[in-house]
Amino acid sequence: MVAVLVFGPDPSLIRERVAALIATVAGVPPDPFRCTELPALALRNDAARLVDEAAALSFSGGRRLVRVRDASDALTAAFNQLFAGAEAGVPGLVVAEAGDLAKRSSLRLLFEAAPAAVAIACYAEDAAGLRTMIRETLAAQGLSVDGDALDFLSAQLGANRAVTRAELEKLSLYVGSAGRVTLADAMAAVGDSTALSLGAIVVAAGAGDFAMLDKALETAFAEGASPVAIVRIAAQHITRLLQAQALVAAGKTPDQAMMSLKPPVIFHQKPAFMQQMRRWSRQRLGQALDLLTDAELACKTTGAPALALATRALLQIAHAARRGDGPQ
Repeated sequence: MVAVLVFGPDPSLIRERVAALIATVAGVPPDPFRCTELPALALRNDAARLVDEAAALSFSGGRRLVRVRDASDALTAAFNQLFAGAEAGVPGLVVAEAGDLAKRSSLRLLFEAAPAAVAIACYAEDAAGLRTMIRETLAAQGLSVDGDALDFLSAQLGANRAVTRAELEKLSLYVGSAGRVTLADAMAAVGDSTALSLGAIVVAAGAGDFAMLDKALETAFAEGASPVAIVRIAAQHITRLLQAQALVAAGKTPDQAMMSLKPPVIFHQKPAFMQQMRRWSRQRLGQALDLLTDAELACKTTGAPALALATRALLQIAHAARRGDGPQ
């Protein structure tokens, strides 16, 4: 293999896979005598330079790695020239990093067709892939994870792969030698960059605050939160309101009911949570939960835009909060 193209819409996954390739060839930390980096702009004006660098020998012995950042279709000619001489033998490995290349991209098509090359696409984790990653990362630290904790982590994380790994590392340190990650552990230790906007979404929807809901949704989507994750967080919030309502029906005061929830309600959300306990009846909460369950299923199965489905469900809940009846 002469060259690897690593591309896609997930920059953190691209960095992770490029780092793994560099480590395989040049070690950890990378041997500076076995690595070099070429600016994409330089190769546009001098295609032969790529061939020369890939054919150069390392000062310290072993295979040499050539890294090319910001690769694009403008470099197709340079890589075509490299592959043309591959049969004669090229001792080095070229790793090219690119953004989200279209299926018809000339550079992508060249790498996919060339026998001496590999193209690796980097897309954000789907729900199943994210759950597997969380389990495997925690298992590597000797930790198992409870089902509800895994649900919470899957909903909170995933917007950025590097952030996800960093948060799981922090969680591992928090849990220590306990051997098991509970929901309380996960909620106490993990603070994904989208957490505040997700919290704002459920508060705004339950209060019927359209301006706040619109702003929170815009922020969450911009940060990479998935529509399904947002629907799940909203459903979890409704479920906790139902649990609190049941405790009130059993004789506790609203404050006692809220304080009894596990994990506890986040401090800055307590006033809004208490207000929503009083605003929503158990029947209306049940209707809202049914609506969110249907929305999640539709996001996964209908082929309709998930963002639009999630937004519509939350707007229906906000309308119901304003009217004082169940969602329509």
